[in-house]
Amino acid sequence: MHRLRTCAARLRPITASQTAKNLSQQGPAATPRTFQPLRCFSSPVAAEPFLNGTSSNYVEEMYYAWLENPKSVHKSWDIFFRNANAGAPPGTAYQSPPPLGVSLAGLAQAQSLVGAQPNVEKLVEDHLAVQSLIRAYQIRGHHVAQLDPLGIMDADLDSCVPTDIITSSDKLGFYGLEESDLDKVFRLPTTTFIGGDESALPLREIIRRLEMAYCQHIGVEFMFINDLDQCQWIRQKFERPGVMQFSLEEKRTLLARMVRSTRFEEFLQRKWSSEKRFGLEGCESLIPALKTIIDKSSENGVDTVIMGMPHRGRLNVLANVIRKELEQIFCQFDSKLEAADEGSGDVKYHLGMYHRRINRVTNRNITLSLVANPSHLEAVNPVVQGKTKAEQFYSGDTDGKRVMSILLHGDAAFAGQGIVYETFHLSDLPSYTTHGTVHVVANNQIGFTTDPRMARSSPYPTDVARVVNAPIFHVNADDPEAVMYVCNVAAEWRATFHKDVVVDLVCYRRNGHNEMDEPMFTQPLMYKQIKKQKGVLQKYAEKLIAEGAVTRQEYEVQIAKYDKICEEAHSRSKDEKILHIKHWLDSPWPGFFTLDGQPKSISCPSTGLPEEELAQIGQVASSVPVEDFTIHGGLSRILKGRGDMIKNRTVDWALGEYMAFGSLLKEGIHVRLSGQDVERGTFSHRHHVLHDQNVDKRICIPMNHMSPNQAPYTVCNSSLSEYGVLGFELGFAMASPNALVLWEAQFGDFHNTAQCIIDQFICPGQAKWVRQNGIVLLLPHGMEGMGPEHSSARPERFLQMCNDDPDFNPKITDDFDVRQLYDCNWIVVNCSNPANYFHVIRRQILLPFRKPLIVFTPKSLLRHPEAKSNFDQMLPGTHFQRVITDDGPPAQNPSEVKRIVFCTGKIYYELTRERKARNMENSVAITRIEQLSPFPFDLVRAETEKFPNADLVWCQEEHKNQGYYDYVKPRMRTTINRTKPVWYAGREPAAAPATGNKNTHLLELKRFLDTAFNLDAFKDHI
Repeated sequence: MHRLRTCAARLRPITASQTAKNLSQQGPAATPRTFQPLRCFSSPVAAEPFLNGTSSNYVEEMYYAWLENPKSVHKSWDIFFRNANAGAPPGTAYQSPPPLGVSLAGLAQAQSLVGAQPNVEKLVEDHLAVQSLIRAYQIRGHHVAQLDPLGIMDADLDSCVPTDIITSSDKLGFYGLEESDLDKVFRLPTTTFIGGDESALPLREIIRRLEMAYCQHIGVEFMFINDLDQCQWIRQKFERPGVMQFSLEEKRTLLARMVRSTRFEEFLQRKWSSEKRFGLEGCESLIPALKTIIDKSSENGVDTVIMGMPHRGRLNVLANVIRKELEQIFCQFDSKLEAADEGSGDVKYHLGMYHRRINRVTNRNITLSLVANPSHLEAVNPVVQGKTKAEQFYSGDTDGKRVMSILLHGDAAFAGQGIVYETFHLSDLPSYTTHGTVHVVANNQIGFTTDPRMARSSPYPTDVARVVNAPIFHVNADDPEAVMYVCNVAAEWRATFHKDVVVDLVCYRRNGHNEMDEPMFTQPLMYKQIKKQKGVLQKYAEKLIAEGAVTRQEYEVQIAKYDKICEEAHSRSKDEKILHIKHWLDSPWPGFFTLDGQPKSISCPSTGLPEEELAQIGQVASSVPVEDFTIHGGLSRILKGRGDMIKNRTVDWALGEYMAFGSLLKEGIHVRLSGQDVERGTFSHRHHVLHDQNVDKRICIPMNHMSPNQAPYTVCNSSLSEYGVLGFELGFAMASPNALVLWEAQFGDFHNTAQCIIDQFICPGQAKWVRQNGIVLLLPHGMEGMGPEHSSARPERFLQMCNDDPDFNPKITDDFDVRQLYDCNWIVVNCSNPANYFHVIRRQILLPFRKPLIVFTPKSLLRHPEAKSNFDQMLPGTHFQRVITDDGPPAQNPSEVKRIVFCTGKIYYELTRERKARNMENSVAITRIEQLSPFPFDLVRAETEKFPNADLVWCQEEHKNQGYYDYVKPRMRTTINRTKPVWYAGREPAAAPATGNKNTHLLELKRFLDTAFNLDAFKDHI
């Protein structure tokens, strides 16, 4: 009985608004349910479910509370129970809350007798129906919004009007309402703001206000968001009457921005009518949209904006958003323009920009960076996110309040490119979140020539954003004020909730895919309408002139003023004879280079360390620097083993990596290691993050306990995305040269799903955009019988893309090794021992410039007893060894050596074992080429000259059409002036990288090892 008293004290009757709230939790298709009052109260158990969502237990408790004290429940429940006990027939015991202006006391007196108001149930049903109607507009109103500027398309690809949206009085019947109900007053639920300060409205006005909020030029998708506060925030922004009001000054600013956006495109069309430029015609409101987002974000404290976009509208954005000098843009159209350096290797609508300026609306400094990108659609998305994350990290902006990203998309690409989905799924991960991105879709309602119905299966191109509960604001791009309002809301959303948001600018493409394309071939009806379409600037100007906001003369003066600016810039552009790509850098590194963009030196100091420092780092690596922290028993043995190695002055692969990272951290270099399962390491060798075995989610990262003033170490397991995560890390590495950023593939084989980032950004980035990048790719590689999916990192692909000339024998100078690195597009290595891996990682930072580094890392060598290094190989004065020569018996009697076997990586250990088994240690030299590219011409030449009587063999475990052979052979031949053949020992050509059969794998290994040491038989065979 005490429990009933407690419950009764907090229970309230189910009102119409509460019932609607229950309905709102049932999904989009929920329809009003009729109240089912209890049929009998002869016993509490006989109570049936009462009112939508109310269980019999609920009513039972209410009933017991009422029996004990009728005043302990609400008056409406009191009336209900009195009527039910008096024998009221089904459907009549419940009395609705009073109409507006009627007190509960009056209602109780008027309805104290059963049957006093026979239509009470109808009244309740009508209130529920109205609340369901309101919810229907909130969920599906966007489907009937007037989004297409052309008036011929359905933005959601469906011309049907949802059944529950009221488009005529006939549809009232869906809710059980009649035309006579239109003038009845209904109480509004707390889940709507259409009433403003009013709590009730006539049905006719309710429908009108819902149409104004959800069915005009803005369509809002948000009801899938599972956070009530966020939904209420959005409802308030769009439902409250009179929210979309602009001051005279705001309208005039908007018009000025529309003038600049439109007249810029018209100027380019007049001057270079036969040039591709991927103009913005048909979506000119994109420029004021972006400027509005930036203005509002600046007002909210943002001082840095990183942007990424496709080629459509890029020149306009550069000119009118980033505010790049117009003459620098116009001179790009000069076919006689010469390049000042190799960086002009891409077209003008792919280039980036970095500019710090005053935001004229807020009078605050703001830095705008537009990231350069290729034509590969949406590929720049994760790069922008990574760069944004880095800028936030280095500025201490842990909440994203000062640094933000804006991503622009095309409609077909947004729906079609999987990288969009991968990037969205990074948005809330702790080590990858940028605390909200504003996505702006230039929705052309067409791909290149492909109709949307053939390009996507979802209603909207933006539906992919729903997976992260991002609100989506569709807006008719021919209504600049609607665009401006939506962009203000989007920027406020990002500032308030720090989550992604999408603005879908439904527009059209006036000139086809580019200015040279003929769209009438494939979309004749659409482009007939476009030819008739009045430009958005003209329409908006006429609107403001009609309102009296501007005069026609003022409007014409604005146009003439901007046209003059363009003409003067065009005249200045003719004086530009040379393109200086430094004007187009999106990631300048102040202080890293000299003023003319050159490295401060072409040299590299020793990468070795004092023994005491190696020992100190080793102690951290073999301990748990946190008290009362319980680690796994197996890990205790691993840490003990590390301690024993330190005592013996040796390191394995994991410890060599630890020492490289740890030493850089102590020198103030931030290290970030990212990828799938990198914290432990795919092969359970790294263990950079320790987990307490007794406390959930309690972790320890010993490397962050190296020294008091060290830089932070970030090691983070990534989502199962190679494309997205590698792009992210590439962007992170762009932000600063003073950081070591590494991405590790779970297996090297899997990098091919990130091939776009490798091919378009990492390999040619400096050649296209003069953008150096020091990212490191760690790719586990090695033929170990694990099948074709877990063996090869495809070294042949990386080597094929190297820019050194196989037929050119370079002149050897004192700084040849570093000069080679400076001239190459990337560095490719396959280290065979931990010390060399240690050195190449440290060299990556100690070099006076930055190049991408590709490392084919081992699997079996992680625990190979011979794959260990001594401290002596890592002390001051030591360096990375590009080639490791054979310093054993062959070096004592070089004239007796009959064969030099060149190799790289793991195969070295199999070759030495086989040589020993065959007792050929005096006659066969085995030389390891650790740095494959740039090719060590000087050291290979010295090695061949040291053994003048030796045949030359290249041995690899990969198949002949794969691996290193096609890269190494011509360069070795050039080195020796083609005086000798270079024989091959390895697997036969094959389509797959490796066999999946263990016996076949071992048989192949035996055969090519036999070839390497029995070359005469091989020669006879060929």
